Amino acid sequence: MIAPIALTCGEPAGVGPEISIAARQALQGQIPFFWIGDPRHLPSSTEYEEISAQQGALDEDPNVLPVLPHVFPAPSQPGVLNPSNAQAVIDVIILGVELVQSGAASALCTNPIHKKVLHNGARFLFPGHTEFLSHLAGDVPAVMMLASQTLKVVPTTIHIALQDVPSALSADLLRQTIEITRDALIRDFGIPKPRIAVSGLNPHAGEGGAIGSEEVAFIGPLLASMRADGVEIAGPKSADTMFHASARHAYDAAVTMYHDQALIPIKTLAFDEGVNVTLGLPFVRTSPDHGTALDIAGQGSANPSSLIEALKLAHYMAKRRARGSD
Repeated sequence: MIAPIALTCGEPAGVGPEISIAARQALQGQIPFFWIGDPRHLPSSTEYEEISAQQGALDEDPNVLPVLPHVFPAPSQPGVLNPSNAQAVIDVIILGVELVQSGAASALCTNPIHKKVLHNGARFLFPGHTEFLSHLAGDVPAVMMLASQTLKVVPTTIHIALQDVPSALSADLLRQTIEITRDALIRDFGIPKPRIAVSGLNPHAGEGGAIGSEEVAFIGPLLASMRADGVEIAGPKSADTMFHASARHAYDAAVTMYHDQALIPIKTLAFDEGVNVTLGLPFVRTSPDHGTALDIAGQGSANPSSLIEALKLAHYMAKRRARGSD
């Protein structure tokens, strides 16, 4: 039996507390996990039991949320950001990583954070979870995948302005992204021979250089080189024809050039079921594929489906890695 999953609280003014409770109730103990945060931030009706990191969460009542307490400077009001809590949000993520690295947790699942309040309250300089977790893991190259039963997508560049994408792209970065994706599909998703489709950067994949030069200059040659090395890879493809039903049957994951090329199709096809997975880390990390939803926080209307899927996928990946290390 593997250790439970560590679930971070995320932004306490967002929907993280309420979807954590809803996920616990929905899963009924099928996926063992514990929540790290300040119990004062949970909905007032929450049944919870404080635990230590060594206790884990395997023997708890499935209707009771196991909580590893981390005291925050201030209480939380749903929908109202409080910069004084920013450093504690960051510290919870750090603690979650330490627990996974020590073996006290089998995987890390993170509730959504609010990057602006973290920056304002604690000078958080990372664009998001992916980059911060890469740093905590020793600055290892990390890749963001959005995964669902319908589609798996990986953007090569992530949280940067669209105008900066062409200069950030390179053959080395694209190769690294594809290789991390391929390795994760084999190890974590159980796909022995992954098929990967790669988009172009420009409309119609550049039309042979008529609408941009990146496909001719380095994307196409790189993919040809990787095919020659035995990677099952297709592209560069026009991004506007990659995501209809019959096109999706031809690949296991799609690699795109920038954030919205990847996230628009998966959020259209699987908004409530999509999971954010960080590939390339020495530990498993998943997250719901949505933000803090401050506008509905505390109303009890937030959909926990993405968090439930994130916990399920983290458990599946952790079991695969545990079997691989036996």
